[in-house]
Amino acid sequence: MNLSKILGFLLLASVIGNSAVAETAPSTAVTIAAVGDIMMGTDFPYNKLPPDDGRSLFSEVREVLQQADIAFGNLEGPLCDGGACAKDTESPNVFAFRTPTRFVSNLATAGFKVVSLANNHALDFGANGSQATKRALTEAGIKFSSKDGEVAEMQVREVKVGLVALSFGSAPRSIIHPKEPLEEIEKLAKQVDVLIVSIHGGAEGRGAQNTWDRNEWFLGEPRGNLVKFSREAIDRGADLIIGHGPHVPRAIEIYKDRLIAYSLGNFCTYKGMSLIDESGYAPMLVVELAKNGQFLRGKIHSFQQFPPGGPQRDENAKAFNLIKTLSLEDFPETCPLFIPGGGLQPLYKSDAERKG
Repeated sequence: MNLSKILGFLLLASVIGNSAVAETAPSTAVTIAAVGDIMMGTDFPYNKLPPDDGRSLFSEVREVLQQADIAFGNLEGPLCDGGACAKDTESPNVFAFRTPTRFVSNLATAGFKVVSLANNHALDFGANGSQATKRALTEAGIKFSSKDGEVAEMQVREVKVGLVALSFGSAPRSIIHPKEPLEEIEKLAKQVDVLIVSIHGGAEGRGAQNTWDRNEWFLGEPRGNLVKFSREAIDRGADLIIGHGPHVPRAIEIYKDRLIAYSLGNFCTYKGMSLIDESGYAPMLVVELAKNGQFLRGKIHSFQQFPPGGPQRDENAKAFNLIKTLSLEDFPETCPLFIPGGGLQPLYKSDAERKG
């Protein structure tokens, strides 16, 4: 093994934080750091922006994000300057966000390479707000996928990676209408080595931490069957499912050697969302995938938000412990092995070994 490959292997080991040795060569493995919802403050309907334009929001997570080959997050709300809100925020349970375009530099500096724009806040300021968001991200060198049809493509050494973002609501790319997105996933899987599927769906809040194989609803709106859709997506060729939307962490499982994270909760939601207890847990999932998409190993880095918001390192590992508990409750036969310190390993032979 030459020096560059040895150094590459050591970097992968430091990002994953796990002593196990991957069976694949480091040049053909991909590390992905994934987080949940990001909303860096809003100036609508009145100013709730962080000081210094939020330059310190990601200060405690930047190092881990930058070490991964690909860092991903769900961008809740548009990046735009001015414009008319497309929502009736006077109605109950209707919220809108608007983050100035200059805040995109915080994402780029933190190390984010790609974001999802397929969520229920992407169009808070209509088509103009969406276009402004895409311009700002493009100028910052950050790729994206939305319900408009974009596929984020990235080359990591010899591995071609694609990411497609889905949500609930009306078609296209809606898990409520699964036929079209599943057909798209099947097509895209043939065009890339590793296909990541981002899903914004599921019920919301601290009462929605468990994941069931059934249709979910929130405020009378259908939010999809995340278990059924995620597994069918893997059947069609998806290699990693990254869920967000419930605003709390949820379980993870391994299905056909592919990892499904059903919700990564709130990660950086400055003055925008409740941060009480589990709503404030901010996990960062780092996974290593083989060139064929197989899950090799991973780690959950535990962070936590406190009002007004922004992830801070949590030495008590609340996010990791919560995800472990939920995974053993909801998917006792298919959850990964949880290793003290945040590590994740593929399934072991028996429940006793897995629960350890």
